[in-house]
Formats: sequence, structure tokens, C-alpha cells
Amino acid sequence: MARSRAALRALTAAALLLPLAACGGKDADDGAAPAKKAAGFPYTVTNCGVKTTFDAPPERAVALNQHATELLLALGLKEKMAGSAYLDDAVLPAYQKDYDQVKVLAEEYPSKEVLLGANPDFVYGGYDSAFDKAQGRDRAGLEKSGIRTRLNTESCADRPVGMAQLRTEITELARTFGVPERGAQLIADEEKQVGAVRARLAKTEPLKVFVYDSGEASAFTAGGQGIGNELISLAGGRNVFADVKKSFADVSWEQVVERKPEVVVIYDYGGTTVEQKKQRLLKDPALKDVPAVRNKRFAVLPLSSAVLGVRVGEAADALAGQLHPDAR
Repeated sequence: MARSRAALRALTAAALLLPLAACGGKDADDGAAPAKKAAGFPYTVTNCGVKTTFDAPPERAVALNQHATELLLALGLKEKMAGSAYLDDAVLPAYQKDYDQVKVLAEEYPSKEVLLGANPDFVYGGYDSAFDKAQGRDRAGLEKSGIRTRLNTESCADRPVGMAQLRTEITELARTFGVPERGAQLIADEEKQVGAVRARLAKTEPLKVFVYDSGEASAFTAGGQGIGNELISLAGGRNVFADVKKSFADVSWEQVVERKPEVVVIYDYGGTTVEQKKQRLLKDPALKDVPAVRNKRFAVLPLSSAVLGVRVGEAADALAGQLHPDAR
């Protein structure tokens, strides 16, 4: 009987202590400091007509297209990348080691299932085709799934794209990831390289340039809206189709003949080689009197260098060396 009364007293004491313990836990929770927000957040940006608020930097980003991948790597964000897809050629050597640590989701665009399987919280597309609605990758649909998005602004520009747009692209992307100082340094590096090219070409006369991307019945070329047009200007050229208000456009071969380009810049990518493109131009009798074709004046630029990304300064330098090899 004594043991029963002792046990009862022990149970009663324990029961009385439970509410106190619960109250103590609640007080501890109430006194806990709230989670500290990352500096610079929330951050709201409007990109290609889509307004997005980031409460914190993305943690699992997927980059679609070469220039999107390289921009993230250039900002030192490999640890924040959950995947990459659709490169036109090898990444720049400076980023190869970091790129090798990023999962490649697909050779071209990943299916919606593969993309979602990477569990991204942010998708950065280089071209508007990255957000193809028919393939289930449209920006609105991804947003509904809780995935923030960004499209490289060259794909939605309503005016000629140049260095100002490159600064905006890098600045906004760096702010999105909470690394504005890295963005500022990257911009400074690009502008330094471009400034050196301008200084080198200060006394040169611009050459008339035609960009040959592809095409048989017509020529697919660079118009005046894209960064390709700016690269030609920076490199000491004048795009003969700068008046075309598109980044890329089809033009007739008759128009090419009429505009008498002095140099053809061939975009290098895909299954058709640079040599095959040269031969297509050289063997076309309609082009035999075009100065660039008659004099076999060709320059080459990788397509991945002719888009709004980290290659602008390098591309301007490389193209200037081909257009004006004697400039020092």
C-alpha cells in the first residue's frame, strides 16, 4: 500500500511539471531571433515583362543555353547550379573546371519532366526558346510551380542591344543571387577589354560587313537589334544589314549583292562547318562580284560569342583582329 501511494505521488508530481515544461518551451521559441534575411532582399525585378520578387537568392538554378551557363559561372555561382543544358560549343577555358562540377541535364533542351526532376528554384534561359510553352517550360507555368525565371534580355529587346544592356543583364543577375560586387567586377572587366579594342582601332576606317549565319535559298544574317551588330561596330566594321530591326533575319541574296560587303563574318556552330559555308558563298555565281567573296575576305565568330554574355569583350577583340589585323 505504501508503495502504491508513493507511486501515485510521483505520477502526480510529473503531471504537474508537464505544463511548466510546455510553457518553458514556448517561451524559448518566442524568444528565438527571427531568421535573418539575406542582404539586399527582398529584391524585385521586371525582366522581359515578367515582374518577380526574390525573398532570398536562388539555391538550385538551372541554366539553359551557353551564355546563360557561362554568366552564372562567371559570377562564381557553380555551387548554386542544379543543372545546365544546351551548349553550342565548349565553355570558355576559364570556366571549364567549374562547369565540370555542374550536372548536364540534356544535350539540347531538357523535357519538362527532366527539368522538374532537377528540383530547381530558378531557371535562367538564354533564348526565348528555352521557355517553350508547347514543351511545358513556359515562364508562367514554371512560376506556378514555384520556380522563378529569367530570360536573357537580348531575346526581348525592343531597341538595339549594346554595352548598356550587357551592364543591365549582369547587374540584375548578380543582384538576384545577392552578389552585386561580383557583377560590378565582371562589368568592369568587360568594359576594360572593350575600351582597349576601341583604342586600338581609333584610326581605322570601318569595313562593310555581312554576317552569314546559314541559309541556301536566302541568307540568315545578323540585323541591327542584337549584340552581334554591336560587336561588328566595336571591331571596326559596319553591318550592312544594321537597318533590319531584328537580332536575326532572312534577307535575299540580291540584297547581299546590292550592299557590297567587304568582309563576310561566318557564325560557327552546328553541323555545317565554316569551310562548307565558305564554299557555299564562293561557288555561288551570283556572288562572284561581291567584294568580300571576290577577295576571299572571311572572318569567323563562334555563335556563342555573338550573344549577350561574358564573351562580348573577348569577341570584339577577336573580331577586330580579323577585320583589322594591322591595327596596333
